[in-house]
Amino acid sequence: MKVDEISVLREVLTLRNYAPQTITTYIKAVEQFCNYSESTIPGQDSLYKYAVYLNSKNISFSHIKNSIMAVKLYSEIVFNKKLNSEFLKGYRKVRKLPDVLSIEEIQKLIGSIENLKHKTIISLIYSCGLRISECVHIKVKDIDSNRMLLKINQSKGNKDRYVPLSNKMLLLLREYYKEYKPKDFLFEGQFENFYSARSIQAILKSALSKCKIKKNITVHSLRHSYATHLLEQGTDISLIQKILGHKDIKTTLLYTQISQSQLSKIKNPFDDL
Repeated sequence: MKVDEISVLREVLTLRNYAPQTITTYIKAVEQFCNYSESTIPGQDSLYKYAVYLNSKNISFSHIKNSIMAVKLYSEIVFNKKLNSEFLKGYRKVRKLPDVLSIEEIQKLIGSIENLKHKTIISLIYSCGLRISECVHIKVKDIDSNRMLLKINQSKGNKDRYVPLSNKMLLLLREYYKEYKPKDFLFEGQFENFYSARSIQAILKSALSKCKIKKNITVHSLRHSYATHLLEQGTDISLIQKILGHKDIKTTLLYTQISQSQLSKIKNPFDDL
């Protein structure tokens, strides 16, 4: 693939106001397609074969769908050639319930982290239900201590939203600020303006190992845990939807299936036997 072709794709996606992270993801997907295909010019046949190839690698359907979408955009923007992805329709999605941590496990996890910066990062992700990409892009100016709110800028779907800050979290943020004095991004990286997602994943992995937590937990599990705990303490599901930034309430309703308080309300007929 020629450098000017990538430049055209980047410029048009930027003009269309795609999120920077989405542009990076799409360009990477196009580069992977071109490495796989013998031709840098996508065709209907090569698009289908690429989807089959990705599926053989046990890649998630959402990843395959996004990769195909990226190649379609590349074809349309750079070569003025429209391709279809009808072959992806009718996919039967398998919905798995995520593992979540209990309040006690969250306390144990955060308590095991001695480094103040690391503790603040993990605490903020959980206490505000953040995606990892949202956390690394938070700036100091996004913290509104007067209104006890944290502003999330241009998140998934290019949407802004506010999430509530807890008093305890604000105190931790102030302690962190006094120690590290960040200038722009709240969590500055060693070599970049902001902290890397990979470093956050490593922090969590180390803490899970130290606490001997065997559940299948990722950084995103902290967001799931936060939403589940909100539901268990009686927070309205529509408010949880707004806090998490879900477009569809159906996504938020997933937490009713893993909430202990919700499930415990069900009277088991076996008890009446």
